[in-house]
Amino acid sequence: MRVSGLMGAGWLAIALVAGAQTAKKPVVTVGGTTGQYKTLQEAVDAAPEQGEVIRIAPGIYKEKVHIDKNGIELHGTGSLPKDVLLTYDDSAGSAGGTNKSFSVGVTGDDFYAENLTIQNDWEKKNGRVGQGTQAVALMITGDREVLRRVRLLGYQDTLYATSKLCHVPGDAGTVACQAARQLFEDCYIEGHVDFIFGDSKAVFKNCEIHGMAHPVIALTAQSKAYPLEDSGYLFLHCTITAEAGIDKMYFGRPWRAYSTVYFVDTELKGAAVIQPEGWLEWKNMDGSGKLVTSTYGDYNTHDSNGPVKTDQRIAPSKVLTKAEADKLTVKAWLEGWDADKVR
Repeated sequence: MRVSGLMGAGWLAIALVAGAQTAKKPVVTVGGTTGQYKTLQEAVDAAPEQGEVIRIAPGIYKEKVHIDKNGIELHGTGSLPKDVLLTYDDSAGSAGGTNKSFSVGVTGDDFYAENLTIQNDWEKKNGRVGQGTQAVALMITGDREVLRRVRLLGYQDTLYATSKLCHVPGDAGTVACQAARQLFEDCYIEGHVDFIFGDSKAVFKNCEIHGMAHPVIALTAQSKAYPLEDSGYLFLHCTITAEAGIDKMYFGRPWRAYSTVYFVDTELKGAAVIQPEGWLEWKNMDGSGKLVTSTYGDYNTHDSNGPVKTDQRIAPSKVLTKAEADKLTVKAWLEGWDADKVR
């Protein structure tokens, strides 16, 4: 439930200010023969307070990028998203933690990116050796973030779509919290273990979710930690594809006790098969599970033969009715912010 004090005129004022700032943003270029900056981080560091539009020339940019300023926009100028590649090769082991392993980390608000690729190729270079193999391509924690036609490439923990707002020490889950709101549209996201994870309030619309070869795959590990935290993932009209070499694939598993995820109108293509249970348990240290308090559901999951069987979905996940699914829209999920109108 949205925190009432954050609605109404306050949100309108923020939207008007954001719109005014967008009109005044300077435009700079990175890369190529005429770019003003050689690296993306240099351009970000030089951005003024109102933000900046950064046009990135085709090429490979191997650098670890941290975007902590508000209103930064990244625009790949190639013909296709693959033409601009932002890449790095840290892992949880090499960087000192999963949240430090990112290739691109976004903590500023009102971020926008389109027509580019973000990759973490640590596992491609090193394989799965020992502990610390989590390797994040994109960590994004800000509010009102939009990514369109962006490719996110990795293996374990590819996309950390999370929130910096809902982890106040000492609140013990008693304080209502609005998580960061994010929209991923027409994106391609690949990985294997828990590769879309975190506790933002995110919509994935018309995206391709691709499973890389691994024995057991959980597409999501959403981490809503307590009932008053307003976070969760909504997948709308997405396609799930997969490499060969996958034994079992699940929609997700609960990283935290109140994990919330819906898949609405999902197409399974090629080798992609979701296990009949739909979802996978994540055990606590005492042996108990988190599924009992999680909120999971899907509607109109289908493949080339039509609707898949859903009569074995694990409890308490549910198969949504059409009326329930119709209420799950971008505007309703990202309440107080019309992400469809951004650019």
